[in-house]
Formats: sequence, C-alpha cells, structure tokens
Amino acid sequence: MQETTSRQRLAGVLILLGLVVQIVGFSGWAATTQAVSYVLWAAVLLLWRDIPRRSRIQAGVLIALGAGMLLVARFVYGAEVDWPAMLQGNVFVVAMLVGVSFITLIGKQGSKGASGSRVTGAGGVLRTWLGVHFLGTILNLSTVLMVGDKLARRGPLKMPQLLALNRGLSSAALWSPFFASMGLVISLVPDVEYAHIALAGFPLAMMAGLFTTLELRRRFDLREVDGYSLAPRSLLMPVGMAALVMLFHFWLTPSLTIVSIITFLLPAVAVLSNLREGPRFTLRRIRQHSLTRLPAMRGEVSLFLAAGLLTLGLSTLVSAAAGSDWTLFTDFGTPQAMISFAAISLSALAGLHPIIGVSVLASILNLEGGEQTLFAFVALSSWAVGTSVGPLSGINLSLQGRYGVSGYRMMTNNLLYAAVLSLLSLGAIAGVSLVVG
Repeated sequence: MQETTSRQRLAGVLILLGLVVQIVGFSGWAATTQAVSYVLWAAVLLLWRDIPRRSRIQAGVLIALGAGMLLVARFVYGAEVDWPAMLQGNVFVVAMLVGVSFITLIGKQGSKGASGSRVTGAGGVLRTWLGVHFLGTILNLSTVLMVGDKLARRGPLKMPQLLALNRGLSSAALWSPFFASMGLVISLVPDVEYAHIALAGFPLAMMAGLFTTLELRRRFDLREVDGYSLAPRSLLMPVGMAALVMLFHFWLTPSLTIVSIITFLLPAVAVLSNLREGPRFTLRRIRQHSLTRLPAMRGEVSLFLAAGLLTLGLSTLVSAAAGSDWTLFTDFGTPQAMISFAAISLSALAGLHPIIGVSVLASILNLEGGEQTLFAFVALSSWAVGTSVGPLSGINLSLQGRYGVSGYRMMTNNLLYAAVLSLLSLGAIAGVSLVVG
C-alpha cells in the first residue's frame, strides 16, 4: 500500500511541476512545451494502473492508434516525423485543467449554499441546475460532487436530482471560458472569436435549463425532491474570476490566449487568497492538493494526452497519404457544420468521449477565418450534448461511482433532452454560420 501511495505522490509532484514549467514558458524565456509533455506523460505512466478500466482502455486504444499512424506515415509514406515532439498534443489543455483545479483552494465555495429553508419542487430542480451550472463554469466537475453530496445528506439522490446535476454541468460547456472543452477548441482553432461563442452559447444553455425544469416537472413528482439553494454570494467568485480573465486578455496580457491566462491566473489567485493565513498554511494546502487532488485527475490527464497523440498521428498520416492540401470539406459552412455536430454527438452516444470526435475532425479540416469560430461552436455544442447522454462521459462516470446510478439509466433518461438540445444547437449553428460567414 505504501508503494502505491508513494507512486501517486510522485505523480502528483510531476503534474505540479508540469504546470509550473508551463507557466514559466509563458514568459517567453524558453520553449517549455516539450519538457512539460515529458513530465505529464511520466505522471500518466505512474498512475496508469489506477485509471478506471474503461478510461484506461479508451486511452490505450488512442495511444496505440496515434503511435501506429505515426509509424505508418514515417515508414510507409516517408513522412518526416518529429519524434521528440510527438507527445506535445493537448499539453496546453492539460496544464489549464491542472491550473483550474487550484480554484478549490479558494475559501470554501458553496459551503453555505445549501443552508436555510428546504427547497423542493420544480423550483428546487431549477435552483440545482443554476447552482451547478454557474459554479461549474469555474469549478468544473468538482461542482457536481460538491452539490450532489449536499443533496445526498437528506437521503439517496433521486433521478430528477441526478439529471439536474448532469445537465447543469454539461450545458456549461456551451459558453464557459474555463471549461476543458473551451481549452481544447481554442488550442485546435486559436483564431476563434469567443464573443460569438458566448452570444450563441449562453442563451442556448439557459434554454437547456428551462427545458430541464419543464421536462422533469412533467415526468416526475417533484414535491419531495430536494433542490440546492444557491446563495447569491456564491456567484461572486465565478463572476469575479471571469472578469479577471477578461481584464488580462484585453488589457494586461493581450498576447496570451485565454487558455494560457486561465492556466496561470487561477493558481495565482488561489495562492494569494491563502497567503492571508500565512506562508506555512499556504504551503500545507498546496502540498495536500498536489499529493491528493492532482493524482486523482489521472483519467482526465491521460485521456486528453492520448487524444492529442491520436490527433497528431491522424493528421500526419492523412497529410502523408493524401497530400497536405487534402481536407474533409472544401468549405466549412452550415451543412458541413451540422454533419460534424451529428457525427460527434452520435459517437458520444456510442461511448466515445467528445474529445475524440472533436480532435479527429480538427485534424482533417483546413479551417480559415470565421470557419474556426463555427467549428468551435460545433465542438462545444456537441460536447454539451455528448457528455450529457454519453454513458462513459466524465460526468456520468462520476455520478455512477459516487451515487450508484448506472450510465445506461442516465443515457436513457437523457435521450429526449439530447434530442431537443441537438435541435436547438443546429439552429444556433445556422445562426453562428450567418454571423461569421
């Protein structure tokens, strides 16, 4: 047991080191991406046996496919492959995820959100959705467990509560600049116009919340279903963090992407907020976070790194076999965007994480100008649909492991929601296409 604990702790230290080196690279003093990739992959190797079996199989298949495609491209088609740099895919996204995890060190988010009078009925479901959605824009997946545990104090979670948790978080992928989905698409299409994404994604997310409330009220008796009472002050932190990110993006560090700003800003705010209690207290919290929370991110880290290797392998093979000018679509307009959305969403329903579909599609497209923003919205909307209904998504796996609900039950209960959100997303895709076209 001691050996396993030591291995996990070493992996946590390596993940922290990867974040620090990545932040140093933002200064421009040195190119650090390759070093970061080695450190993060070393952590994955140390944690490999601890990754849940299903996630380990998915990551293993992605790694094998990516490496195999690179070998075929090199030895069958004679392509030039930069082997030392082959592990760099999605390193920026993983570093951002690690940086975002430090937000849990800021105070005790939501600790008082469930206090006060009991909230039940459709209003309780809506408040649960709102709480998870807006806190989740910053805290990501940890919000589901935080809110879910508070609801579980009154008894085992019921299906309406589980669905509100699932949909509240998954729909945040439509617009939150702090989500892994946003980090991925910005790394794939760096010229994306976030304002267009937010203007389309935020109203779409609100419609998802409204539909969830109405549908659950029709399907279930909600009179004895407890909801999460969100205190207004609980929103101060996510709103404040979003404002800080925009301040750095537009004025203080305009040369850095939003992903880069989030990567260094959230850990910095977390450290500064703890320094009020003294340096010793701060170091103790950072140490605890690094040795416990960071190793627990093994599933996310391995999946994103593996998908990055797959993307590199596929794009290299396609370029070598079909020529660098080949692309899946000559133009990426409304019809192509809708086809892509359907393909990614259906693959998620079949059990593939949306990151796989998004990464594969990006590797075989040649996107320019407004096409990048359109692709980004396709990726985000299909991510929101796919993670809500996909039985192997991180949200559903977390609900399954924590509260005992099967992924199949979550999938079947979310099919109507996924269908309605898909129709709304297709309409929004058409609207974004008109704006950026």
